[in-house]
Amino acid sequence: MRQGQLVSVAVTAETRPQTETAPAMEVGFRSGETYEIAIRGHRMIADQPAEDGGRDEGPTPTELFVASLASCVAYYAGRYLTRHGYTRDGLHVSVDYDMAADRPARVAAIRLTVHAPADLPADRIPAFTAVISHCTVHNSISVPPRVTIDITGPTSTP
Repeated sequence: MRQGQLVSVAVTAETRPQTETAPAMEVGFRSGETYEIAIRGHRMIADQPAEDGGRDEGPTPTELFVASLASCVAYYAGRYLTRHGYTRDGLHVSVDYDMAADRPARVAAIRLTVHAPADLPADRIPAFTAVISHCTVHNSISVPPRVTIDITGPTSTP
């Protein structure tokens, strides 16, 4: 593979049994449209752009969602490269997405482009693609998890 060649990824689902519970996360209101996310001692902010009532102090939840897919693909790509003796130099993932024009509000399309290092031979692209096409985040949106929402807090009496 030559410098500057790109790998476009078409992804398929892989189902694995759940074997462990992920660490708990907390999301708390800060102010305006800003929320602080706490994960394993890390802190980050989710906000909205000014035109949507926020202060643009951080990415939107939707941007974090898309970024989680892109970073998962990058992680799997990097692990593949290291495992097979290739450099990670120049590895990066470009991503863009479209929002659905109808309801419900959702991401309608995500396009990932993996920029592979120059030393990855062309004959390794199929295996490389197979590995990165099955990252955990992609598997989770291809075979959606069951989502439950419980409400706690003040209750009203009739």
